[in-house]
Amino acid sequence: MSLLNDKELYQLVDRISTEYFAKPFLHEVRFNKRLRTTGGRYIPARKVIELNPKYAEEMDRTEFEGIIKHELCHYHLHIEGKGYKHGDPEFKALLLQTGSPRHCNPLPSQKNRHNHIYICTKCGMEYKRVRRVNVKKYSCGRCKGKLKPVTQGTQRK
Repeated sequence: MSLLNDKELYQLVDRISTEYFAKPFLHEVRFNKRLRTTGGRYIPARKVIELNPKYAEEMDRTEFEGIIKHELCHYHLHIEGKGYKHGDPEFKALLLQTGSPRHCNPLPSQKNRHNHIYICTKCGMEYKRVRRVNVKKYSCGRCKGKLKPVTQGTQRK
C-alpha cells in the first residue's frame, strides 16, 4: 500500500469510522514517522490519532485498517466518556464488536533485529539477542553451561 496524503488518510479513517462505528470521525489524524514500536496511538488531550507510516508502506491494507480500527476504539470511547484504555472492559468489548486487533503484527523490517547469537557449549541451545550478553555473568537457561558468541553485530558509536 502506498503512502497516503493527509486528505486521503482522513477520508480513509472517516470511512472506517462510519462503516464500523456508525459515527463520523471529526478530529485530526496524521502520520508520525517517530513511532517505532507501535502501529499507532491516540492522544486524548488533543483528540488526535497518529499512525506509523511504515505500517502503511510495508504491511497489507487489512493490517493497516486494523490499526485504524483499534485507534478509533480509543477515540470513540474517549469522546463518549467511557473507558478507553487497554484494560477497560468497554474497550475490550468494542474491540471484539468491531473485529479490531488487540496488537499489531511486527513489521517485516523489524523481524530479524537480533544482532548477537550465542550457543551453549554444553547442550548447543541457541540464543538470539538484540543486545549483547555478558557471557561471564550469564549461563545457559537449560543446562547452566557456558555461552559462546557465534556472531556479533555492528558496534554502536
